[in-house]
Amino acid sequence: MTSNNFPTENRSYDLVVVGAGPGGFDAAVEAAEEGIKVALVEKELLGGTCLNVGCIPTKLYLGATSPVEELAAQTKARIAKGEIEIDFKALCTKKDRFIGATRKAMAQKAKKLGIDLYPATAKVIGKGKVEVSHPEETAVLEYKDLILATGSHPTVFPGLEPDNETILDNSGFLALTEMPGSLLVIGAGFIGLEMAQIAHRTGTKITVVDALDRIAVYEDPEVSKTLQGVFKRHKWNIKLGVKVKSVTAENGKAVLRTEDGEELIADKALIAVGRRPNSKDLGLEILGAETAGPGFVKVNENLEAADNVYAIGDLNGKVLLAHAASHQAGYVVRRISGKTDGPYEHGPIPSILYGSPETMRVGVMPADLEGKGEVKVSSFALVANPIAQAYAATQGFVKVVWLDGKVAGITAVGHHVSGFTTAAAMIVQENWTEKDIHKVVFPHPSLDEALLGALKAEKKDPK
Repeated sequence: MTSNNFPTENRSYDLVVVGAGPGGFDAAVEAAEEGIKVALVEKELLGGTCLNVGCIPTKLYLGATSPVEELAAQTKARIAKGEIEIDFKALCTKKDRFIGATRKAMAQKAKKLGIDLYPATAKVIGKGKVEVSHPEETAVLEYKDLILATGSHPTVFPGLEPDNETILDNSGFLALTEMPGSLLVIGAGFIGLEMAQIAHRTGTKITVVDALDRIAVYEDPEVSKTLQGVFKRHKWNIKLGVKVKSVTAENGKAVLRTEDGEELIADKALIAVGRRPNSKDLGLEILGAETAGPGFVKVNENLEAADNVYAIGDLNGKVLLAHAASHQAGYVVRRISGKTDGPYEHGPIPSILYGSPETMRVGVMPADLEGKGEVKVSSFALVANPIAQAYAATQGFVKVVWLDGKVAGITAVGHHVSGFTTAAAMIVQENWTEKDIHKVVFPHPSLDEALLGALKAEKKDPK
């Protein structure tokens, strides 16, 4: 979105959408397809964080570098030998071209559907009115309904401010034209672990630091243990339970100091300690909307922050995932177009960590079900799966969580386990029982059979 000229003088709309990430763009498109007159406001780039400096470029990097892990696995199995050299500059070029082409396609689709695009900052100035501002132009858009999908930004704590030269956030990391010789990763969540794997595959020495007692702390403890074992075999230095006092750039290096006085030095540091909503300066207070915590916009059961004003995606803090934002967008458009009048509901929302190994989870973990009924687990080790054996990637397992005889959650860690995420989501959504296992024919040989094996395995009490 580079044009400085606003698209039209007729600035009265059925729907104004602020934010063109996955939630906002999908909302605008689905509304336009319903014949609703739509304005889409985005102050930066179409696609938001996910497309430009988040999930999409990260997965492009992980996909391109995956042969490094595959060769390493077969080499360890004494099946193959050699080396793979990643042309990182070529990969950067591919990434930039793909993202640029995707943004272009999004703009073309919006134009075809008659969506007015405003490259501007938006602020609510009254009921039914949004001011959109660009350095060269300002206008007021009138709306019947307003969707706020402004997303989130990296969390910054005092002493951990990125400069995106030596101390990086996700944007700075993905803007690198070459990987550093060594990298300090502060934060052992999904963002930090995925980016650490990218750097590792290009030969970077990795140190991961987190204040908590395990990596991927929001996943099953067995998943954390498996991941940590794999990364330690990669010779990562993983330091847990460490409170970071500061990270500074000194003499061209990143210097991390802990509260205990320890000092760690690397070529670069990546700050990946969470995200915060982009709710500042939206003007919602004029409508009586409220925020909670670090600025998440409070919404009712219909995702409304105020009358005819909806907050979706990262902004409302329910689930900070792109597919959750898109799902919420679809609901709001159906509500606006009169196709539903019930409260927002969603099924189990999948969570995936990409890389090698991958993790996948749909539904609950055993710890979530304490005191709620009879809880059992059944599991299957990937070492017994022929596809995992074929790829010499046998670390990991599939675990099924049962509540009163019905599937309440499925967790997996290992080779390409993201491939059966949708099947797992359907199984959890439908609350399968033992009898339902026989409704579907699982292909053989396939990685999916590990999921079947976990469903059929003996049920035991959780550890």
